[in-house]
Amino acid sequence: MFKKLMATVGIGGAKVDTILLTHSLIPGGLLEAEIHIDAGDVEQHINGLDLALCTQMKVETDDDAQWQTHILQRWRVCEERTLSAGEQLIVPLSEPIHAETPVTELPLAHHQTRVWLTTGLDISLALDASDTDSLKVAPNPAMIACMQAMDTLGYDLFKADVEHGYLRGQQFQSQSGCYQELEYRPNQRSWLGVKEVELSFIAEEEYTHALVEIDRAFRGDGYHTLTLPQDVSAEAVQQQLQALLS
Repeated sequence: MFKKLMATVGIGGAKVDTILLTHSLIPGGLLEAEIHIDAGDVEQHINGLDLALCTQMKVETDDDAQWQTHILQRWRVCEERTLSAGEQLIVPLSEPIHAETPVTELPLAHHQTRVWLTTGLDISLALDASDTDSLKVAPNPAMIACMQAMDTLGYDLFKADVEHGYLRGQQFQSQSGCYQELEYRPNQRSWLGVKEVELSFIAEEEYTHALVEIDRAFRGDGYHTLTLPQDVSAEAVQQQLQALLS
């Protein structure tokens, strides 16, 4: 009885640990992991095991902006079962992550993009039965081509964050409820030229869509869309972007 009581307050109870087998991903890429469950000192009934792919998004209000956790994707990886005292269970996972997962691996010292996995055991009265693991998400080839083109055109990546909302273009519409913005600024300022360029991407299996927001001095914002094959060259993207920015 004493051990059961201690388990309900997180002492000697079930523990969960997610071991990432895929250390670097791209949006839509395959995530492989193992979820290790240790029953602890007493028999415990688990109502289920859930894994969630999360990011931090900025939500604008009339007064200010707030950061909120946003669940991009959720998996039920283990159903209801009873674990014997001392039992260890390993649950494999092999699933593609959401195609709109924000990119974390960027040539930027400090940016506001975070992506992580949260693993939780649904155990009645358990207080300490969760695990959190950061994910490294790299840009896909089309995104890399865009970023290289912007660099060649003389624009520096200044900021990256994730915002609440949806993107819509002629050939695409986002679904996740948030989108990432990469904010570029020209490395040579002009009073009459482009002040800022914001890029947002929606990845699909064969194409990546880009929403390009251009802020020009005295002319306000202009919006354009590009649909790029995954094997597009940086030179081809540079020509398209140069036409929009000129």
